[in-house]
Amino acid sequence: MKCIVGLGNPGRRFEDTRHNIGFMVVDELMKRHQLSLDKKKFNGQFTTHVVEGEKVIFLQPLTYMNLSGESVRPLADFYNLNPEDIVVIYDDLDLPNGKIRLRQKGGHGGHNGIRSMIDHLGTKEFKRIRVGIGRPTTPQPVPNFVTEPFTKEEWVLAREGIYKAADACDAWFSKPFEQVMNEFN
Repeated sequence: MKCIVGLGNPGRRFEDTRHNIGFMVVDELMKRHQLSLDKKKFNGQFTTHVVEGEKVIFLQPLTYMNLSGESVRPLADFYNLNPEDIVVIYDDLDLPNGKIRLRQKGGHGGHNGIRSMIDHLGTKEFKRIRVGIGRPTTPQPVPNFVTEPFTKEEWVLAREGIYKAADACDAWFSKPFEQVMNEFN
């Protein structure tokens, strides 16, 4: 069993913001596989589906970004998921807008959603797909920047990052993650 977790913040206020790029990738996967997040439990919205002969869980935590682990841990416990079978998709300020990076494991890198995941899962051993959102070009606090929508110009590159991250997830359904990393990094 595999699990795709897209990090973000719930509610209309955050819908198209940079911090919600993980949600946007899961939304893209829902569209591609003609699915909907039809279950609400574990402080999240999710669905299960068989892809390439394997059960896959798609999850958007509804706990707000900084508490994402509070949703993922109970879901992982209920479905008896190993952390190595979880891919977490989230925004990254240090990558240019639209670029993606895949990793097998690692630290939180200052990202509070990933910090929460590590704290609640008790391990750093889960896969990640970081989607670049770039850094602010004007002096402004980072929390303001990440909770603002992409500009029209930024959206063109952001959409490319969303599609590439969804492509990487689709590839992982049939290939080892290390091979997917080699293809997409």
